[in-house]
Amino acid sequence: MKDVTWLPDVEEHNYPAALSYLSLIYSDERAGTLASRLRKAPIVQFKAKDIFRASQLSILGVSNSRVEKDREKIQKGIGLSPLLLARDEQNGKVVIADGYHRMCAIYGFNEDVWIHCKII
Repeated sequence: MKDVTWLPDVEEHNYPAALSYLSLIYSDERAGTLASRLRKAPIVQFKAKDIFRASQLSILGVSNSRVEKDREKIQKGIGLSPLLLARDEQNGKVVIADGYHRMCAIYGFNEDVWIHCKII
């Protein structure tokens, strides 16, 4: 497995994407607060398998075009943007606010890879 290359910080366009997703599951006010907190959060790392278990999501296969594009980036050594995660303590899970396709692409290579992310 080739090492995953990470960008030093989250790409700017990922924050509005996270806000859009968070707005589907939380009130606009709560989603805005979470998105603001994500901007300020430090980059940390968790293993891919642990993020998937905590998110309770299914893994998309390589037949998904977005996953395949991210797999190609990994193979070429192109840096990926860290994921944006929010703890949903009320439901006992982690919400992948942005980076689900990146996560699936990485998991397909190695579930033990350390994922760079921001989590609140």
